[in-house]
Amino acid sequence: MKKRSFLAVVCSFLAGALMLTACSGGAASGKTADAQGLKIAIVSSPTGVDDGSFNQENYNGILSFIAAHPGSTVTPVQETTGDTAACIKAVEDIVVDYDVIVCDGFQFAGIAEIAKDNPTKKFILVDTAPSDADGNEVSVDNIYAMTFKEEEGGFVAGVAAALKSKTKKVAVVNGIAFPTNVNYQYGFMSGVNYANKHYNTGVEVVELASYAGTDVTGANVGGNYVGSFGDPAGGKVIGEALIKEGCDVIFVAAGASGNGVFTAVKESAAEDYVIGCDTDQFDDGVNGSENIVLTSSLKVMGANDKRVLETVLDGTFKGGNYHLGADTDSTGYVSDPNRCQLTADDIAKIDKAFALVKNGTIVPAANFSGTTPDNFQGLDAE
Repeated sequence: MKKRSFLAVVCSFLAGALMLTACSGGAASGKTADAQGLKIAIVSSPTGVDDGSFNQENYNGILSFIAAHPGSTVTPVQETTGDTAACIKAVEDIVVDYDVIVCDGFQFAGIAEIAKDNPTKKFILVDTAPSDADGNEVSVDNIYAMTFKEEEGGFVAGVAAALKSKTKKVAVVNGIAFPTNVNYQYGFMSGVNYANKHYNTGVEVVELASYAGTDVTGANVGGNYVGSFGDPAGGKVIGEALIKEGCDVIFVAAGASGNGVFTAVKESAAEDYVIGCDTDQFDDGVNGSENIVLTSSLKVMGANDKRVLETVLDGTFKGGNYHLGADTDSTGYVSDPNRCQLTADDIAKIDKAFALVKNGTIVPAANFSGTTPDNFQGLDAE
């Protein structure tokens, strides 16, 4: 039976109040932070910091930093087109006004030259490494670039989906086939295959050919891609199509487009579930007296944003390109019984498998890992 947690509602209300207070103070004052604080901007595209997923996770990390350092402020800046040149221009337009600029997403890889031209400014680049004009990865002293092993979060989502499914059909819905999104897709498929092999789940991953993705190399990666991170209507269409195909658990890694999948599942007459992505999305799953969120795959961006901002404030900031995963507790899933609908047995099985991810025994397939969801390292490990 789907359920709704009273604690979830209270936490949602308090989190919303904190967000509104911090936003108002940061954006309205327009004043330079005092000696104990930082003037921060967060730039997102094409969706804003209220997307309920990727951007909001980063924003909440900044709000957490501000709660500890009230002299600091934050201003959200939304570039709405998703065009990479427009994203870089959005950063260039504001660089003189802030101490730290947090840039969310693959679209901001080209900020390297801006950072080099403004060596006293600090940049936090999330989900991509900086690149030069030719697209080659570079390391810049005043850019802390964090990328994540999304395939690890996808893997636990796949195991969870396989364990829960009654119809024996599950799926993943993605936004655009950037490497980060393909990593989630392949990781999810790896997790389903692992559960089928070790837990005898017998589950199929459903892919709709008309929504197959094309990655950055032009390769067809299959899956179910909306083609945007800001198209809830498109997400709903795909969600409804997958439900019609019999899918009863859908992993949603599509930003604001995923809101449409949530809507499709909420409107479904069947007992269907979604798995949230990047952040704990349990509150977004409230559906009357029930909840549609099975669990959420986590990419621990907010805590890392806060940690890096602390180093800017105390003078120990060190730029570089960092690839974060389970071994640094930067990927995972929600197992709190008040924030998920997994059984104790499900959690025990997922934890056992994820421990093998954390120690490197299991390495789920990723976009450019050289393996596939059918032959990844550790598929046979127990």
